[in-house]
Amino acid sequence: MDYVFMTDASCDLPAELVKEVGVEVIPMEFEIGDKCYLHYPDCRMMGLDEFYSHIREGAVPKTTQINLDSFKNCFEPYLKAGKDILYTGISTGLSGTFNTCRIAVEELLEKYPKRKIVVIDSLCDSAGLGYLVYRAGKKYAEGASMKEVSDFIEEFRLKICHWFIVDDLELLKKGGRISGVAATFGKALQIKPLISVDDEGKLVNVAKIRGKSNMIDALVSKFKRDSEEMKKDIAFVAHADNLEGAKELKKAIKGLCKEVKICEIGPVIGSHVGSGMLAVLFLGKRNLQA
Repeated sequence: MDYVFMTDASCDLPAELVKEVGVEVIPMEFEIGDKCYLHYPDCRMMGLDEFYSHIREGAVPKTTQINLDSFKNCFEPYLKAGKDILYTGISTGLSGTFNTCRIAVEELLEKYPKRKIVVIDSLCDSAGLGYLVYRAGKKYAEGASMKEVSDFIEEFRLKICHWFIVDDLELLKKGGRISGVAATFGKALQIKPLISVDDEGKLVNVAKIRGKSNMIDALVSKFKRDSEEMKKDIAFVAHADNLEGAKELKKAIKGLCKEVKICEIGPVIGSHVGSGMLAVLFLGKRNLQA
C-alpha cells in the first residue's frame, strides 16, 4: 500500500480488530493518581480491569488530547518512507484533537511537499468511531485506494448510529457534564441518560431511562427503529466494565443483523462515563427523537 490508514485510541477498537484491518492507532494519554499512561488497543500500559477497578474505588481519571508533537512523531516516519496518510479520529464536537492534527499536517507538508495527508472529521465518538474505522478499514485491507477509503468515510460517517446508556452518573458530575443535584436524584431514582451523537459530532441527551433492567430494552428499541438492512450487516455492542450487559444486548439483537462484535470502552472515554455504560452502534438513519 502506498498510504497508511490511521486513527486514535478513542476509537475503542479491540486489538484483534485493529490487526484484522491493519489500521494504525495513535495512543492517547490518561492520568490516574498523578501517574500518566498511554492507552493502546492492546492496553499494554494498564489493563481495563485495573482501570475500572480504580474507578470503582473512587479514582477520577483525567484525559489529554493528542498534542502537536505526538501527531508529528506518529506521522513523520511514514512520510519519510514515502507513504501518504489518511487519518480520521475523535469528533471535533468532543475534542480539539482534530484541530491540533491539522496544524501538525500543515507543518509536515511544508517539510514533505510531495506527500499527501488527508484528515477527516469522523463526527463520531468512541466505539462509533471504531465502527466507522472498522468498516473503512475492511476496504483498506482489501486494497482500496486512499480516495476510495476517504470517500467511504465521508459518505458513511453520518450514517453511524450511536446509542449509549450511562449507568454511573458520578464521573459525569465530577466532569461538569451534569449537576450534582441531577446526579443525586438520578442515583436515588435509578435514572440513567440515553445519549446519542448529532450531525455535528456532539453528544445529545435524548431521554432518561429508569432502572438498570430497562437499559437493554431501550437500546434494542432504538436499534429496531433506526437500523437499515442490518440483516446483511454487522453491529457493534460496546461496554464499560459491563460484559454481562454486553452479552445480553448482543443476544437480544443477534437475530436482527448478520453479526455482532463486542468492544470494551477504554480509558479515554471510560474516564468520563465510568463503569457500567452500555452502547449499540450500527448503520442506519440518525434519529434523535426519544
